[in-house]
Amino acid sequence: MIEKTTQSVTNLGYHAHIYYDPTKTRAVAERVCAALGDKFPVEIEEFRDTPRGPHPISNALIIFKPDQFEHVVPYLMLNREGLDVLVHPLTTDAVEDHSSYAIWLGNPVELKLHTLPRGRGGQLPSGVSA
Repeated sequence: MIEKTTQSVTNLGYHAHIYYDPTKTRAVAERVCAALGDKFPVEIEEFRDTPRGPHPISNALIIFKPDQFEHVVPYLMLNREGLDVLVHPLTTDAVEDHSSYAIWLGNPVELKLHTLPRGRGGQLPSGVSA
């Protein structure tokens, strides 16, 4: 186990990546995202039908602010309709965000962490700056 320092980590927001198969479960992902967007002030950024960055399979990107975590994540736990979901914070270390700080709903997907910067990465929620 790697010891962490007692230094506080600043969290600027969250990403939820809802993984899907473009030919079989994209409609399910669209339904989950639409329901999420109707219930909470989240940003549904895009549906990525091909792998991008550390994500080896298709996913929909949801962006939300720290104060929405307690609402968004429990909702996704119960309403992800069998899809796998990665939830990670947006700190100053994208690798840690996608690994040590990440939580999985469903089955984890092996990410390509080597593609991430050892610094801040990822789109922040609207109105939030680093």
